[in-house]
Amino acid sequence: MRLFAAVLPPQDVAGELAAAADGLRGLPGADALRWTGRPGWHLTLAFYGEVDDTLVPDLSARLARAARRGAPFPLALSGGGQFGGGRALWTGVRGDLAALRLLAERAEAAARRAGVPMGEHRRYRAHLTLARARDRADVDVQPYLESLAAFTSRTWTVADLALVRSNLPRSGVPGERPRYETVARWALGGAG
Repeated sequence: MRLFAAVLPPQDVAGELAAAADGLRGLPGADALRWTGRPGWHLTLAFYGEVDDTLVPDLSARLARAARRGAPFPLALSGGGQFGGGRALWTGVRGDLAALRLLAERAEAAARRAGVPMGEHRRYRAHLTLARARDRADVDVQPYLESLAAFTSRTWTVADLALVRSNLPRSGVPGERPRYETVARWALGGAG
């Protein structure tokens, strides 16, 4: 199954972001972007890709330990940016970024120790993807970045780590999006 570890924003924070994203959808070129859906919004900590079912129990146990080792911490969605010359538009985060980076490192280490092939290590950059363009020439992202610069959600306390399954579209219907299913959640610091 296709898996990743993530922090999931609470519903009210997702609602604040949805209101900001609705404003972005009125900008020129918005119809050339493939917008991510609110149910799938997440901050990826570690992407695992296709994981053999036999590795999932050990991965889960190691993620549970990783979660227990970290305390809850404050975070807010804030600002925005782009990757790939404008091919991906995202909102960033602010708050205890050191705690978030450490949780991401532990989520990656858990997978490596469980035998999940992780490939090359990349420096963690927290973001929540809002939209993607098929070609960077499709959209001038500058107005989007200017609009996102003023966005900051309320601060919430990140209290858990989630293991999420990504179900890729299979119908071939244009515009169909991946579906995300939370497989498990573990409280940070063992609370809850």
